[in-house]
Amino acid sequence: MKLALKIDVDTFRGTREGILPLVSLLQKMEAQATFLFSLGKDHTGWAMKRVFKPGFMKKVSRTSVLEHYGLKTLLYGTLLPGPDIGRRCGELMRQVRSEGFEVGIHTWDHVKWQNNVFEQDADWTEREMLAACKRFESVFGEPAHLHGAAGWQMNPHAFRLTQKLGFRYASDTRGISPFIPVQDAEIIACPQLPTTLPTLDEVMGLDDDAASHLLKLSENPRKTGHVYTLHAELEGMKLIGTFEKLLLGWKSMGYELVSMQQYFESLTDESLPRHEVVYGEIPGRAGMLALQGNEFLG
Repeated sequence: MKLALKIDVDTFRGTREGILPLVSLLQKMEAQATFLFSLGKDHTGWAMKRVFKPGFMKKVSRTSVLEHYGLKTLLYGTLLPGPDIGRRCGELMRQVRSEGFEVGIHTWDHVKWQNNVFEQDADWTEREMLAACKRFESVFGEPAHLHGAAGWQMNPHAFRLTQKLGFRYASDTRGISPFIPVQDAEIIACPQLPTTLPTLDEVMGLDDDAASHLLKLSENPRKTGHVYTLHAELEGMKLIGTFEKLLLGWKSMGYELVSMQQYFESLTDESLPRHEVVYGEIPGRAGMLALQGNEFLG
């Protein structure tokens, strides 16, 4: 019974301060995981453009954004210039890989992607994804084989590009089990390994003990197990104790804590079902997310 750990690294601060504590904890717990990096400039301050989107302010108040991200990060792109994460943190990223962890692409510009991708055209989408791919290759010396979209926000062009750019698998969606995505009746030859559990910031405030709430949801999984997404800015910093509680709980349930690659390779003997990709909202998160829809029988 496998539970894949996908670590989204959204910001400059999260890269510098959040990833190495996670590496140490995972090694202590004999757990594997995958780190997905934001590779361009940190423009977190632009996120305030989402202030009027449904659910955004509730998330801000529930997760104490200022406390977890810091004032300086919240000013990047507005009163402060956005630091180039890939240029300034390449050595840290390579250190994660040298410690034996899988690495992949999260995004080029995290907030720019989240604020715009849903309504953008093919040219804009390709520019953003190609920039991330080129920077990843310059940092690691090899192409990325995994893409995990910022905020699970995509468009049809982005799904086509996961195939065109040669990713082996992707985790751009929320859902219940791995699938082959179908977008507007077009089959995309890049399997999706969707996040199957809520994130910690989505359940904080809904339960006095968010870790226990997530552990309860982890019981009685499908045979394909679970994918859990965490954030270097949260579980890698002030909430690292909560994450350790989660790891201990999952191990006591009998889960093998694996990377996305290990998770994917455990599925290769199975024929994955085809599912439509739909777009919608989920509790605790703002914006239109890419979701696993009904099975496609066409």
